[in-house]
Amino acid sequence: MVVCGDDGLAHRLAAELRGVYREQVVLVVPSAGRAPQPMTGRARAASAALLDRVVTAVNRGNGGSDDTLVPGERVMEAAEPTEAVLADAGVERAAALALVYDDDETNIRAALTARRLNPRLRLVLRLYNRRLGQHIEELLDQAAALAGGATPGRAGHGHDNATTVLSDADTAAPALVATALVGTSKVVDAEGLLLRAVERRPPGPGEVADPGLCTLALLSATSNDPAGAEGSEDSGDQGPQLLPGAEAVAAATGRGTVVLEQLSYSGPPLPSRRGTVPPFASLFSARLRWSLAGLVAAVVALAVALILVTDDHPLHAIYVTLLDLFAINEPALDAPTGQQVLQLLSGLVGLLLLPVLLAAVLEALGTFRTASALRKPPRGLGGHVVLLGLGKIGTRVLTRLRELDIPVVCVEADPEARGVAVARRLRVPVVVGDVTQEGVLESAKIHRADALLALTSIDTTNLESVLYARSVRPDLRAVLRLYDDDFAKAVYRTLRMAHPTGLTRSRSVSHLAAPAFAGAMMGRQILGAIPVERRVLLFAAVVVNGHPQLEGRTVAEAFRPGAWRVLALDTAARGDGAGADAPGSGLVWDLPATYVLRAGDRVVLAATRRGLAELLGRRTRSTA
Repeated sequence: MVVCGDDGLAHRLAAELRGVYREQVVLVVPSAGRAPQPMTGRARAASAALLDRVVTAVNRGNGGSDDTLVPGERVMEAAEPTEAVLADAGVERAAALALVYDDDETNIRAALTARRLNPRLRLVLRLYNRRLGQHIEELLDQAAALAGGATPGRAGHGHDNATTVLSDADTAAPALVATALVGTSKVVDAEGLLLRAVERRPPGPGEVADPGLCTLALLSATSNDPAGAEGSEDSGDQGPQLLPGAEAVAAATGRGTVVLEQLSYSGPPLPSRRGTVPPFASLFSARLRWSLAGLVAAVVALAVALILVTDDHPLHAIYVTLLDLFAINEPALDAPTGQQVLQLLSGLVGLLLLPVLLAAVLEALGTFRTASALRKPPRGLGGHVVLLGLGKIGTRVLTRLRELDIPVVCVEADPEARGVAVARRLRVPVVVGDVTQEGVLESAKIHRADALLALTSIDTTNLESVLYARSVRPDLRAVLRLYDDDFAKAVYRTLRMAHPTGLTRSRSVSHLAAPAFAGAMMGRQILGAIPVERRVLLFAAVVVNGHPQLEGRTVAEAFRPGAWRVLALDTAARGDGAGADAPGSGLVWDLPATYVLRAGDRVVLAATRRGLAELLGRRTRSTA
């Protein structure tokens, strides 16, 4: 496996491949003479220690030891992934290549070169531009198919030389959003169906535990703090048991469980209908709308009074009232006294109507003029999420929050940041200013917010904002993005001790994204991952064909405790569309245990990282 990158994701990915999948890795990092990208200098300085520390933790979390690491890792230094560098890294003989540079153009250029050097190479690209990524994926797969003598367009999903385009922002955004909303990152978006893994305490006497869709794990036997299990290393003597069998679940007493639940159908992204034309209600302020309503009520009252005084027809009475209102009717000199009084009152209401109409015109013009400007947080806003930073990660998190109809207030120091245009299109309030300055968080209504997401690229800024928010709201749910693992662990433990009533989570984007990139390099379509204490469960979409552990077996027979478990069948991939229980997803989650898996089936399964690697390895040997 060859990994090329210029930040922490490259080192994380290399550690994942080396420590979990037992692969030999060539890691290509920038040379010392190259101007570093953000965080690159720090990542390069600590690359060796970081790699060994991550691999050690991964092996311990999977039951291994330090001396089980695969030898032969090679680290190269190169300013750019040129053709000569890729050839020196052994791309012509490699099984897969990951290009995870922070620059899209660098990754695309290197991918085109690598595909020419080795048409059978499995490519994994890190691209922020999703639309461009789809076109690049199709182009590279077509080139691989033509070079291999296959039909163009058939080298896509399920082929060993397929191209997978991922974004660290897309893979990390669901976990960050879930942590801010429900206090856990155990959320997976499986083909449009939003799933949540919930930690449940042991049932009391006489209680019956709800199994959910299925039981994914048994928590540590001595763990007495399930709510704080994420990010904690104090998991007791008996660690968590992933994908336990029915006997193990029945025999487990006094142990919490992690069960899978269906949360909701997430559906497609929000349309941009609110981007150009503001809604009618936003054209006028609430005070102006009440003024207009009062004037309309006064006109109706005058018309009713005129009907009672003159016994006139209702339509004619309304017409006369409007003429008096706009002062275009003749004076009622010879009319009865009541009619004269009503005419004077109508004229007075007409005088009051003129400034109200002028105010309405000015407000409407002002609203249209500022429709493309940034909105300010409205008065009385509460129960929202404060999002700090509208960079690459913050933009994806913002989009995800709006898809779930969660109210958001953004804070960004740079008015030209890439996420500002997205916030303007989605009509999300934005406070432009340095979050470390006094009054900025107050402008975002932090004292009435439900959660704070600190996702700027500067660790100290994120920490400072969370500490200040904690001083304002000790019980505020806070999620901060920190680059350094040791620093993140120390911050998490200290904040948990200092604010026991407030939920705090520290997250690393590279840590959240690395399993998905590693799974794609191994040839699997990773849908998501959930942490279980210090271990990880992967959700993957696998084609049954070529897997003797799955093909021709029933769902019960294909279940291997501690390794993998079939959760759902993708009927859309089969083409019959029968039995889909979620609109547009095509996934059947209540498969009977006697259902026989066929070669053309595509299933969603939960697996440990080592179990998925074993499943892939057996498939590779069987088809060799």
